[in-house]
Amino acid sequence: MTLLESIIIAIVEGLTEFLPISSTGHMIITEKLLGVPDNEFTKLFTVGIQLGAILAVVVLYWKKFITPFTQGKKGWLFYLKLLVAVLPALGLGFIFSDKIDSLLESSLTVAITMILGGIVLLFIDDVFKEHPVVKEEQISFATAFRIGLWQCVAMIPGVSRSAASIIGGMQQKLTRKLAAEFSFFLAVPTMAAATGYKMLKGYKMLTTADLKIFIAGNLVAFVVAMLAIKFFIGFLQRHGFRVFGYYRIAGGILLLILLATGYLKS
Repeated sequence: MTLLESIIIAIVEGLTEFLPISSTGHMIITEKLLGVPDNEFTKLFTVGIQLGAILAVVVLYWKKFITPFTQGKKGWLFYLKLLVAVLPALGLGFIFSDKIDSLLESSLTVAITMILGGIVLLFIDDVFKEHPVVKEEQISFATAFRIGLWQCVAMIPGVSRSAASIIGGMQQKLTRKLAAEFSFFLAVPTMAAATGYKMLKGYKMLTTADLKIFIAGNLVAFVVAMLAIKFFIGFLQRHGFRVFGYYRIAGGILLLILLATGYLKS
């Protein structure tokens, strides 16, 4: 992987990580279109690039993340909810780690899940209309855990962690804005755990050149993710999910065409 390729992939990661369109799916396809070698470093980079996106959430919502130090016990409840919500993903991710890695190589899986997820997003605003939960403080531990269960669906490439957890939040009667923000908060421990696990397994293989590419990619992902988060919250409140549904369906169909014509290998 070259520095330019890593920057392009990082831009894709930053733009798509918190939108309900599957960042992993977009990175997989981008890597294949760029002709990036399908080696262990590429797999490590695809997961590790999320560090930059995680940092973007922490910086943008820094007041929320320092509440334990300003509000005491009340503030620590925020972290306990995130811990409860991330438990399902930690458990299933550890058990099915190898299976998930194998799915990361499948463009066909991404195409199918892009289309199916798009169909869901077309109707999600009409299905979940009641939103009495408007503040994070109203989210119970049971609700947080159920949202965490929804997030596990995103272990299938192309599903979108953001979409799964936001839909889970709306199903639990959170407003669209709160569901999106809780999805961002939940991304921090979820992605940190996934990235940390991958890095522990593969950091020894990193060369000095690889490390420079890894750092550059994360810096780019950080900046782009900050811009994407700000855009998404405003857009979501005004327009809902339908446009993302159409985008996913169109993207999935395009992938199927590329696979059928042999331009892209499954």
